[in-house]
Amino acid sequence: MTIEQIANRLVELCREGKYDAAQKELYAQDAVSLEPEHSPGLQTVSGLDNIIAKGHQFQGMIEAVHSSAVSEPVIAGNYFSVGAVLDLTLKGMGRITMTEVAVYKVDNSKVVSEQFFY
Repeated sequence: MTIEQIANRLVELCREGKYDAAQKELYAQDAVSLEPEHSPGLQTVSGLDNIIAKGHQFQGMIEAVHSSAVSEPVIAGNYFSVGAVLDLTLKGMGRITMTEVAVYKVDNSKVVSEQFFY
């Protein structure tokens, strides 16, 4: 797959809420997921199984999703970025609007890293 195909497929699956499917289909087994230092309980992890588990951990923090939106990807070389806005109620934290930019690196037709900024 080209980086354009990978980026568009990731956006498509994320818009459908199919995060596990996106990771299993598009990520390398040794991919890395990087969180900012101020992340609420999420950590930087390595390996596809750990990335999937981290996603489940985040989903477990959510009491309700009120709305979500994912931008079209912006592609540059082996990288692409996607913006997202999530209107969520988090357990014990109340309702928040979370805006983030995710930057993905692709190598050998697989996502090898993701880094979140929010």
